Amino acid sequence: MKAPKLLFTAVILFFFCSMGFAQQFSYSPLNPAFGGDTFNYNWLLSSATSQNKLTAPANASNQQSELEQFGANLNRQVLSQISRILLQQQLGGLGNLDQEGTFTYGTLNVEIFQSDEGLVINILDTSNGEETQVIVPN
Repeated sequence: MKAPKLLFTAVILFFFCSMGFAQQFSYSPLNPAFGGDTFNYNWLLSSATSQNKLTAPANASNQQSELEQFGANLNRQVLSQISRILLQQQLGGLGNLDQEGTFTYGTLNVEIFQSDEGLVINILDTSNGEETQVIVPN
């Protein structure tokens, strides 16, 4: 008989205690994009910026000295002149690209042919498989 009284008392206590701590929940968003207060924008932006661990990659040309930049520029000009000379030897002049065929320059295979779109030049790098197509319209 003590057990039902004790159980009844415990249920009554639990019922009254749980009612005393009940409250109404209300939601208000923080982000101004979703209806929150517009004054939270700066706080959210500074919080996101401080947590961002990513940095932009540094530009290689900005890290080179003037002497290194001059050497790289000179190297590009020499390679351009060599490719111009090779093209003149293969095609008999820079303006004459009418000769169709396939030409090889080191690891580059250059294929030239006419199509309906105009003169098509396919350049294939055999070392890594990259391919570029240049179309000169008629």
